[in-house]
Amino acid sequence: MVAERIEALRAEMQKRNVDMYIVPTSDFHESEYVGDYFKARKYMTGFTGSAGTAVITATEAGLWTDGRYFIQAEKQLKGTPVTLYPMGEEGVPTVKEYVEKNLPEGGCLGFDGRVMNAKSGADYEKIAADKKGSLSVAEDLVGIIWKERPRLPEHPVFLLEEQYAGESTQSKLKRVREKMKEQNADIHILTSLYDIAWLFNVRGGDIDHVPVVLSFAAVTMEESFWFLHEEVLDENLREYCGKNGIILKPYEEIYDYAGRILAGETVLLDENIVNYRIVHSLKDGVKTVKKHNPTEWMKAVKNETELSNIRNAHVKDGVAFTKFMYWLKNNVGRQKITEISASDYLETCRREQKLFVDLSFDTISAYGPNAAMMHYTATPESDAELKPEGFLLVDSGGHYLDGSTDITRTMALGALTEEEKFHFTTVCRSNLNLAAAKFLYGCRGLNLDILSRGPLWNLGLDYKCGTGHGIGYLLNVHEGPNGFRWKMVPERDDSCVLEEGMVTTDEPGVYLEGKYGIRTENELICKKAEKNEYGQFMEFETITYAPIDLDAILPEEMTASERKLLNDYHKMVYEKISPFLTQEERDWLKVYTREI
Repeated sequence: MVAERIEALRAEMQKRNVDMYIVPTSDFHESEYVGDYFKARKYMTGFTGSAGTAVITATEAGLWTDGRYFIQAEKQLKGTPVTLYPMGEEGVPTVKEYVEKNLPEGGCLGFDGRVMNAKSGADYEKIAADKKGSLSVAEDLVGIIWKERPRLPEHPVFLLEEQYAGESTQSKLKRVREKMKEQNADIHILTSLYDIAWLFNVRGGDIDHVPVVLSFAAVTMEESFWFLHEEVLDENLREYCGKNGIILKPYEEIYDYAGRILAGETVLLDENIVNYRIVHSLKDGVKTVKKHNPTEWMKAVKNETELSNIRNAHVKDGVAFTKFMYWLKNNVGRQKITEISASDYLETCRREQKLFVDLSFDTISAYGPNAAMMHYTATPESDAELKPEGFLLVDSGGHYLDGSTDITRTMALGALTEEEKFHFTTVCRSNLNLAAAKFLYGCRGLNLDILSRGPLWNLGLDYKCGTGHGIGYLLNVHEGPNGFRWKMVPERDDSCVLEEGMVTTDEPGVYLEGKYGIRTENELICKKAEKNEYGQFMEFETITYAPIDLDAILPEEMTASERKLLNDYHKMVYEKISPFLTQEERDWLKVYTREI
């Protein structure tokens, strides 16, 4: 199937004299996860991970993806003509390096200009120019051969009331316009679905588990324009838009709008998000200020209402997860449980909680060797039956009107080896050490990552991903610009100064191919500590409430201070969660949060 699709694409390339065609994992908005309509890279390669880029030439086909997906991609590409290029590995060229080397002199490089961000598009434009070649960006060649392509999503939109958002749209627009003034910008073009949803206090369902609305926006000093499929709005939302000065326009009209901006006007846009076609629709003489969307920082720093709501959401989520863990521990080996049925039970526990909206992502329920694949998804074909031995890793979360959650627990289902316990304990230590950090304001995730990764590096171990990411408020579960990472990664712009009110995950792990995977993940709120002659100190508040499995802990491998950190954490978990459990569950939780 993949081979036939690649040959069909090559036929279309040949008709247009295109020598090389790039298929990124993207929609028209540079979203991390995309709806089915936009899964062109998956269609062309068969690789189902959320991140990756395919490059097709007349004789070669390659797929680039990151360390979360190396094992998965290798399996899914087996038997296809697609070669895996594991990003960041020694000797592996980047996509741009590959294009630069392999695009023939005078050759034509193609991609759909709507699914390529302007910055990358400009880089490819330069590569083609240096080769005295050309670009072909006006057509979606995958769309031509994809006969059964799904429709563009058009799910209903709902208003996020101010009791949850904590700030009105008028206030947010005022703040955005203040930032525009600082940049002398007349117009701000906004294409990030997360930023638009945050700015207009709306949510939708156009990406699975990401409650956004497929749309574009433009803000001037007097007006706001919202480009979308208007049929997704009911009368109440139309009235809301009218009250807030939001003018509705058809989704596809964004390109014409950009083309009508007058020469001499200044447009603020993020070239890492705004697509290539929009930027190239601007007239000569239109000035651009290429900066991050001001909304990115605004939504990353949660207001007091949001923080209060998020803490409440985590209590509910902790109750759901603890009930699941209690059920799992008491029933594995006594009844048939599989990766999928375990995941389904956890989803049921979440759906019982007040203000639940949806899962915040597809649950990763991975038993034994499957957990070595960081973003494994159980299928009916791979659905492993759980046995009373080894580990089950569950990475999951929920969207509630009062916040979004992301929690990972690795649970012992029975007998463990000493190695498994040792690695589990080391991951626990890594998680606790980062959560206990105290640091001067101005630090970035880059400065703190070693606190988590250090215990594993001391063993000669590592994990091929960041240690943590920002979390959106009823939005995308991976939100910038905050994160924990040991080095700069160009495609992950997540190393900003950590500000009070930012929420970031803390999720170190061990992944041994063919054996097991271990991850422990909590969420942290950044907050101010004391201020003195040395400056403003900062610290974290842990807001994830669920036991870390003491059945897998080796207390003797922890320092006294680390044991105290774990004991204090478990004391907090019991106090937060126990009032919402049955007596049997409380008794069980008392044991699983005991002091060690």
